[in-house]
Amino acid sequence: MGFQCHAALVTLAAANSEALVQFYSQLLGQAPQTYIPNVYAEFQLPGLRLGIFRPKETQRTEFAGTGKSGISLCLEVSDLEAAIAHLDALGFPPAGEILTASHGREIYACDPAGNRLILHESGEF
Repeated sequence: MGFQCHAALVTLAAANSEALVQFYSQLLGQAPQTYIPNVYAEFQLPGLRLGIFRPKETQRTEFAGTGKSGISLCLEVSDLEAAIAHLDALGFPPAGEILTASHGREIYACDPAGNRLILHESGEF
């Protein structure tokens, strides 16, 4: 027997959570729906809630890392070149070239905390 899940969200932890809040506010073109400065912010995206939080002092070692996590936040966009230009303007240009896969075109970048972003254009737009 399992449990019933009513909703899911992805959360990113960062000692400097405000840098991530500012980055995602600019990247997504929206303010967080829930916002407690230096504590927690939450963005509502189609099909996903994205939370950003600052770990408590007693939890910092639990969330400390090398700046590279196993998470990849994949954002599906309708215009990959425009999304790349937007990341460039924010000062976080993608590394590498646009890749073409069977499911569409994509490029990789990182947010200020080193979390991997995948910008994906499916070609269905």
